[in-house]
Amino acid sequence: QVELVESGGALVEPGGSLRLVCEVSTNDLSEYDLAWYRQPPQMGRELVARILRPGASTKSAASVKGRFTISRDNAKNTVYLQANSLKPEDTAVYYCYAQSIYSAEEFWGQGTQVTVSS
Repeated sequence: QVELVESGGALVEPGGSLRLVCEVSTNDLSEYDLAWYRQPPQMGRELVARILRPGASTKSAASVKGRFTISRDNAKNTVYLQANSLKPEDTAVYYCYAQSIYSAEEFWGQGTQVTVSS
């Protein structure tokens, strides 16, 4: 069973930055496509950014393009989300996601709260 543990969520002022970290319990992170999702208050879960396995091509939602960057470190079994120029509308619970490239099985973290407010 793969477990994902997020950290790094916090209360931050508009214009600030955060780095979210997701540690994945697996023997080989390169066997997974990875992503960050978020769920704003009273709204559905939405894709923020994803990064595919070796090759590491990325895709970001239009709302965060140019401000958020997803990256992965397979040696550390970790995926990151660098969030810059944060806006109040970025307030949400942020979830880490992994999908096996072999079985397509999906795994989710428990979420970390990001609140952008002055």
